[in-house]
Amino acid sequence: MRSLMNITDLSVEELQSLLDTANDIIAEPRRFAHVCEGKKLATLFFEPSTRTRLSFEAAMYELGGQVIGFSSANSSSAAKGESVADTAQVISCYADIIAMRHPLEGAPLVAAENASIPVINAGDGGHNHPTQTLADLLTIQREKGRLHDLTVGVCGDLKYGRTVHSLIAAMSRYTGIKTVLISPPELRIPSYVKTDILEAQGIPYMETADLEGALPQLDVLYMTRVQRERFASEEEYLRLRNSYILTTEKLRGAKADLCILHPLPRVNEISVAVDKDPRACYFKQVFNGKIMRMALIMMLLGLDPEGEKPLPVPEKGAKGPKKLVNVLKCANPRCITSTEQELEQVFFLSDEEKGTYRCKYCEAETR
Repeated sequence: MRSLMNITDLSVEELQSLLDTANDIIAEPRRFAHVCEGKKLATLFFEPSTRTRLSFEAAMYELGGQVIGFSSANSSSAAKGESVADTAQVISCYADIIAMRHPLEGAPLVAAENASIPVINAGDGGHNHPTQTLADLLTIQREKGRLHDLTVGVCGDLKYGRTVHSLIAAMSRYTGIKTVLISPPELRIPSYVKTDILEAQGIPYMETADLEGALPQLDVLYMTRVQRERFASEEEYLRLRNSYILTTEKLRGAKADLCILHPLPRVNEISVAVDKDPRACYFKQVFNGKIMRMALIMMLLGLDPEGEKPLPVPEKGAKGPKKLVNVLKCANPRCITSTEQELEQVFFLSDEEKGTYRCKYCEAETR
């Protein structure tokens, strides 16, 4: 049995298999209409969601399966104090697969470790959102015809944007990728993303605050919202916000086949006039997200139109990074360890020279 917590849980070969299945679903939807008959998906959404929750539900219905679940913590036993671990074990008695969104980072991992069925991370705080990245990859592939030899620009909130971090991690495994990081200084990409992903994989990158100046070189532009609440002063926010509103005027210097993406919801960072531009692909992303979730559900359940097949579980290396248990304590207040009863504090060595360790659940670093 396998679960999906992070986009890097999937090999490049598995990503390609999912993309191939997704393209088959688009070409022949009726062929997949009964694959999940007799199967149930539990959508455990501890915080509000529109696109992701409805996308998972639509995906399961279109595969012929059923859906149970809840859309807020207040309508679940979490309101009574039930732990994520107990919830996962209970739901395992009712469903065949779980999609979980939770405001605390690492919560889906706790669920996966306690459930007896596959668990899909549908977003855990500002940590990971792997199925959004699957939607991004399918959109790029269908629009550009490839996932290699691309210059990808990511713009806006690069510090807290979980979708940006996941996309960079996914694209870094393809050849010929260049990355342009476009943000105000206050919202630059975290240093560990640069060192652990871009530099570790030898991905060329540049940082700039100039969106319009960067546009002509881009094959893909991934827009995110610049969040008002992240700025120390209203004056600083007002000074910067218009620099990151994509307009038809700014697009005049961009490539004719630029692919414009956005994880949604948008506020004002893309003018509605851009929606009519053939390069705008963010609503195609929504459709592609449903298709990729269909492919993922099938993969984790070991199903295809011809029936069940065992899902290969990748072998783990004999020796992993140094681990500490209940020696350090995670200081991240958004980590699931801050609330989950009797949960072990587990850290893995991330930099031996600096003596830093990374939390197993939220990946926050400590010494």
